[in-house]
Amino acid sequence: MTRPDDPTAAALSHWWHPHVHADRRKVLLTRNRIQAGIRVWLADQGFTEVDPAALQVSPGNEAHLHGFRTEAIGNDGQARTMYLHTSPEFAMKKLLAAGETRIASFSHVWRNRERGALHSPEFTMLEWYRVGADYTVLMDDCAAFLRLAANAAGTDLLRFRDRACYPFAPPERLSVAEAFDRHAGIDLLASCGANGATDPDHLRRECARAGVRVAADDTWSDMLSRVLAERVEPHLGHGRMTFLDRYPAAEAALARPATDDPRVAERFELYACGVELANGFGELTNPAEQRRRFGLEMDEKQRVYGERYPVDEEFLAALALMPAASGIALGFDRLVMLATGAPRIDDVIWVPVAG
Repeated sequence: MTRPDDPTAAALSHWWHPHVHADRRKVLLTRNRIQAGIRVWLADQGFTEVDPAALQVSPGNEAHLHGFRTEAIGNDGQARTMYLHTSPEFAMKKLLAAGETRIASFSHVWRNRERGALHSPEFTMLEWYRVGADYTVLMDDCAAFLRLAANAAGTDLLRFRDRACYPFAPPERLSVAEAFDRHAGIDLLASCGANGATDPDHLRRECARAGVRVAADDTWSDMLSRVLAERVEPHLGHGRMTFLDRYPAAEAALARPATDDPRVAERFELYACGVELANGFGELTNPAEQRRRFGLEMDEKQRVYGERYPVDEEFLAALALMPAASGIALGFDRLVMLATGAPRIDDVIWVPVAG
């Protein structure tokens, strides 16, 4: 019998110990079946699978996404700062500019400052794009993948902890404004201007009236995130999947504005069992507007974290050639978690990140 502090006992908890791997293997093989099934579905739909390079000049330009920085040493011995991508988005949109019309990728992506039951510093993202398609078509794709994952796992329910979602039920679809009104009693769009400007004082008053605690120096975005986390997200994806649609334009740096209301954008997120699974857009293709939005995002990153990332100038140049398209990223490991009922993301990754 080993003592609790015995190194032999500690070793038994490592994923590579034969007994631990034997327990994990059933879930990992289910992961493979889900991935294989999605690949067949994508091929049947006419998608070309692509494999973007992970090493990029910019990891992405969203304020609260954090990249891994490294150096590329050239043949001349000179060092150049590079990053592991937080998403294959920039590379895949360049392929759309090049002429591809329906592409998909299972990409390893890296996000710093993220570790927990639902977060790994390195994880697999399923990302796909449809040229000429309305962004709502991506919701149908998502629903198909959730049903496919359940079938591959031999279940009719997706589960996370004590929450369940029936993927074969008709999805719920509601706007962010509707969700704020229903679950928090807040009129969100009253704090949004037609030009994308936001009114933090108005939202602060709304939060105070609804009993949501905010700090004096919270930005409009901080308050929106808090209401989402505390009042809205706990209600999403229970019993059936939820598409949280039409995000305020200020929260959709890569999405085009809605045609009927410039205060909101063609952006949605997919939830099941209270877990966010996917983030989809009608893609912005205006390079000047995209540059402006990236600047705002990097200003916020500088304010909060004291750093900023470079802009991928080739990406902005490619936007001028990119046709109208819709695209989406889905956390593949999270999908496997829900299909297998695994409690932690590391349980569904063949080789988890150390530490």
